[in-house]
Amino acid sequence: ARGLLINQNSRSSFTADEEFDELCFEFGLELDEITSEKDIISKEKGEEKAKGASDVVLYKIDVPANRYDLLCLEGLVRGLQVFKERINLPRFEKIIPAEGEGQRLVITEQTAQIRPHAVAAVLRNITFTKDRYDSFIDLQEKLHQNICRRRALVAIGTHDLDTITGPFTFTAKAPSEIKFKPLNQSKEYTASQIMDLYRTDSHLRHYLHLIENKPRYPVIYDSNGVVLSMPPIINGDHTKISLNTRNVFIECTGTDITKAKIVLDIIVTMFSEYCEKPFTVEAVEVVYPNGKTHIYPELAYRTEKVKPEYINKKVGISETPSNLAKLLTRMCLKSHVTGNGNHLEVEIPPTRADIIHACDIVEDAAIAYGYNNIQMVIPKTYTIANQLPLNKLTELLRLDLAAAGFTEALTFALCSQEDIADKLGMDISATNAVLIANPKTTEFQVARTTLLPGLLKTIAANRKMPLPLKLFEISDIVVKDPNTDVGARNYRHLCAIYYNKSPGFEIIHGLLDRVMQVLEVPPNEENGYTIKAAEGTAFFPGRCAEVFAKGQSIGKLGVVHPDVITKFELTMPCSVLEINIEPFM
Repeated sequence: ARGLLINQNSRSSFTADEEFDELCFEFGLELDEITSEKDIISKEKGEEKAKGASDVVLYKIDVPANRYDLLCLEGLVRGLQVFKERINLPRFEKIIPAEGEGQRLVITEQTAQIRPHAVAAVLRNITFTKDRYDSFIDLQEKLHQNICRRRALVAIGTHDLDTITGPFTFTAKAPSEIKFKPLNQSKEYTASQIMDLYRTDSHLRHYLHLIENKPRYPVIYDSNGVVLSMPPIINGDHTKISLNTRNVFIECTGTDITKAKIVLDIIVTMFSEYCEKPFTVEAVEVVYPNGKTHIYPELAYRTEKVKPEYINKKVGISETPSNLAKLLTRMCLKSHVTGNGNHLEVEIPPTRADIIHACDIVEDAAIAYGYNNIQMVIPKTYTIANQLPLNKLTELLRLDLAAAGFTEALTFALCSQEDIADKLGMDISATNAVLIANPKTTEFQVARTTLLPGLLKTIAANRKMPLPLKLFEISDIVVKDPNTDVGARNYRHLCAIYYNKSPGFEIIHGLLDRVMQVLEVPPNEENGYTIKAAEGTAFFPGRCAEVFAKGQSIGKLGVVHPDVITKFELTMPCSVLEINIEPFM
């Protein structure tokens, strides 16, 4: 979900806040909190830092991530007004200028390997106020973070059309060939210098990686060679919009044409209400490298047919077709009954790109009906829930290990390659570990193949605690398995560690005996468990044993090798037991 902050000029009454909270819930949203800029700074940085901050009331609203049309105040208010049946849903109109009078955006073949797609539109005779302007900029930022995937899929550029002359050209050039004055800068820079300039910028540095290693950078020019923008990084200062801007040229470039079309539709439908002729958008002709042309924005309306009984059955209600049509119309899906009441014809507006399947229409009908109004019934299928046997065994063992004086630890399922390989004296290829393709940090590179590193790191973080430290964990480890559909398999392991001035091998051995005792596995070779001398890179030579049970090797116990102890920044000896508990199911 995305957060939406709404200003309210004066402190509202408690009753009004409650009423608005209830309305948001009915509409499928959540009023997260009622706060102010001063309260936010006070919580995060203390009251001293909050002095002088604004007391203006802010409504913090959680918006579902698929409802791009609710990411700005204009869309949210319009949606709530339609929901309350105070206004009808506006009809958006695409105005196609006369031949030769409209704007044109030409895409060159050089963009193919970087950002091949571009769409554009014009908002004519728009009137901005400070609040409208702020909302316009804020919506672009929210879309960039959401559907645009931090500008990787789509980048939005908005320009004062009166400062430039079409037709426009979307091309790609070598960084040294691009030179312009970036937004809010005082002089011109080459593209390479711009990348260096924003490398330390807290906002823009996150987008540099999208193009910085490419031989060519995307750039949009007007017919006089003025740079509009270098997507997805920065717009040119020449075309920046202001409160006095009357005509706005909007371009969306990207790697995903579907997302680009949705983003353009959302921006123009949200702010076309401020045009001289409300809810109208001037179309732009986009010319592709192959010579084909397309008119944007699409602003496509489409019709879906849904059976009333399908909605009633899925939601668990028994409304008449006309009532269902009314409910859907309140959710900005204009509907009417057709075919002797057998079907509902639902019109999907360009603002509702989230309506993909009939089930999305059913969901909106359920929201409008009110989840709290749906009557609870006993399910027709009679089933009794049961705990997964492996989890039941885990819960039982946890209690017994705690009773034996060991403290439970819960560690991360992901760790670094160093933790499960180098520090344990193994090669990463021998661990059969599942590697993460794009790890965010070095601490989360692989899925763990053993629980030991997690417990050793837990001890390292608790070295100041009084000795001995006795820890255990019962959790899953992950290893590659080409025979499964996902290429990997989980195993439930039990790992216990004893850390003291002496290794305490006898304590860990005693714990193994206790575990086997509660599992009712006798100490014999035929149908019980045994231990046999073994070697392991993580264990001290001659102080390691392999545990056999149910006719198979289930793990090892022993004294941890001094090199391993040192690599985990520990100073005392320790003993460890790690076994697979799945054979005891």
